[in-house]
Amino acid sequence: MQLHLIAVGNRMPAWVGEAYQDYAKRLPRECALKLVEIAPGKRGRNADVQRIVRDEGERMLAAIPRDCQVIALEVGGKSWSTPQLAVQLESWMHSGRDTALLVGGPEGMDAACRERADQLWSLSALTLPHPLVRVILAEQLYRAWSVMVGHPYHRE
Repeated sequence: MQLHLIAVGNRMPAWVGEAYQDYAKRLPRECALKLVEIAPGKRGRNADVQRIVRDEGERMLAAIPRDCQVIALEVGGKSWSTPQLAVQLESWMHSGRDTALLVGGPEGMDAACRERADQLWSLSALTLPHPLVRVILAEQLYRAWSVMVGHPYHRE
């Protein structure tokens, strides 16, 4: 199985790329994490934000590989503890399908992406900066994998 992190945003600070890559490269091949960046729409003074979010959503949906299960990261989604995320990750891995994780832009995710999702997942009730979400997501997936396989990275 491959995990596809499909996220709105590009031109991240160097620390984001370094931290994300540090955790992503720790994941084994059977649970590889691949980042797909969706260029954000131009936001200006009189920008049509609804249209921008809709366009970003269309590009996110187009980036989902065929026959993927889709998990949308959404503040209103289900919150999982680390052991619960490990169970989810194991379930995704045993499904025989790749998994796409969708992260919207600054104004959120288009409704079409939420409707396409098989599950809605909330990392936190807090509003997190989008660059940090990538790092947290990669770290939590690595942590969940370590719980699954009994690796000492996760200590309770």
